[in-house]
Amino acid sequence: MAKSEGKAFSSAQDIALIVGAGPGISSSCARLFAESGMRVAVAARDPDKPVLEALERTHGVRRYACDASEPAAVKRLFEDVVLEVGTPRLVIHNIDGRVPGIFRKSIVEADPLLALETLRAAAFSAFLVSQQAARFMLENELDSKGGKGTIIFTNASAALKGFPSSGAFAMACHAKSGLAQSIARELMPQGIHVANVPIDAVIGWTQEDGTRAHRRAGTTVDDNMVDPDSVAETYLHLHRQHRSTWAFEVVLRPWVEKW
Repeated sequence: MAKSEGKAFSSAQDIALIVGAGPGISSSCARLFAESGMRVAVAARDPDKPVLEALERTHGVRRYACDASEPAAVKRLFEDVVLEVGTPRLVIHNIDGRVPGIFRKSIVEADPLLALETLRAAAFSAFLVSQQAARFMLENELDSKGGKGTIIFTNASAALKGFPSSGAFAMACHAKSGLAQSIARELMPQGIHVANVPIDAVIGWTQEDGTRAHRRAGTTVDDNMVDPDSVAETYLHLHRQHRSTWAFEVVLRPWVEKW
């Protein structure tokens, strides 16, 4: 496990855990949450990514190693975070789950083992993370807005529509949506806000030269790609919603996206 030395924080601070950390949405969320006064922990298979090390230096974010598709690893992650940082009131599952070799494969070409791995990486990990989040959040006291915590699933266009030659990913994204619906109906009456956020577009994050770009779609032009900083603002707003107006499904897409 990699973690920062950190400074002493008040136990009264809001605590966020982001599972599936990288240079896009997770990093934007970590920065915004920390700048908003929250204590932030991030988890990734490789917590030593340069972008995560930078977040530790600049924003005091704590880093944890975790394979979120392994039940024991997720259980240990939450136990470590609760012990060393505190019980999260905001947990974000931000794992895409697509594995190399499954992209653009027709139903007759797709490797069944890679399809299973996609389900495991995306949907099963979402189950494991939300299970542990619920176990600890249910013990939280109600906050001033009537909640004990927030669980957010980052999802994709495939949660809304199954594209050709994308059966495994569509299956996994639909599974995450079904999980989110089920636990929202179960947990929201108990004070835990659950939100499913399909992002219907490619995400362009800030590169070293200051431009926003995507590894396949190129550089953003006139806000034609999702800005992860704006996604982070949406997530923070969801977390701060009053329980009388908890949003369940929020679909994000740029103004020029065809849908």
